[in-house]
Amino acid sequence: MRHPIVPLGKSSDDPPDSPFDQIRREDENGEYWLARDLQAVMGYEQWRRFEDTIERAIRSAENTATYSEQAFCPLRQEGTGGAPRADYRLNRYAAYLVAMNGDPNKPQVASAQAYFAVKTREAENATTKPMTEIEMARKYLAVLEREQQITKELEVAKPKASKWDAYCNSEGLIGMTELADILQTTVKPLTNWLVEINLFRRQVSQAGGARNMPRAMSQNAGHFVVKTETKNGFVFPVAYATPRGVDLVVDLWGHRTLP
Repeated sequence: MRHPIVPLGKSSDDPPDSPFDQIRREDENGEYWLARDLQAVMGYEQWRRFEDTIERAIRSAENTATYSEQAFCPLRQEGTGGAPRADYRLNRYAAYLVAMNGDPNKPQVASAQAYFAVKTREAENATTKPMTEIEMARKYLAVLEREQQITKELEVAKPKASKWDAYCNSEGLIGMTELADILQTTVKPLTNWLVEINLFRRQVSQAGGARNMPRAMSQNAGHFVVKTETKNGFVFPVAYATPRGVDLVVDLWGHRTLP
């Protein structure tokens, strides 16, 4: 009689690994989950609907001042036929928020909520021990180094921002028409391309219309601003680029792959 093969460190009586453990990944920055992997095990057939869940999770993080691009890191993966497709690298906290913002009618979502709630609690318990003086010193030095790096980045950005002054409005922002002029194109191909590289997303209004608007991560990074404006009695969102955002877009536009 042959016995089943059991992974090292487990007995045949142990419960099977959770599907969320099976898709868990790890690199030098720690553990993470890919959104495309989570989509499948959370019972979502369409990426568009699952991406709406991710957007709700991002808004939850923003509303609690816990959002970071490290938690919700956007990726461009090679899809079928070599066409790039959007994805996210989610740390445990980001994956937890995605689960909490999922469709409550899906049993897979309930499983995800239970899994990440337990894992988050375990992590909290594992880190409750007080820091030693050496650990506190290291943490202080890391914060100090980061502040110095940010200061250097701002100093580098200062002279670059001034070259777009001619395109700025009274608030120091640059409209999509002006940005398109800088790139010698028009607004529609520009914003469609921004959607392709994951800086914008296609946003459908309640009236059924669609506009390409900056993602939350692009606004949080200080590259774009969305303002509400009124024209002919209609209220609608309008996207603007900051000088930093123009620097980014001009650089990416120059390195884009032409059809």
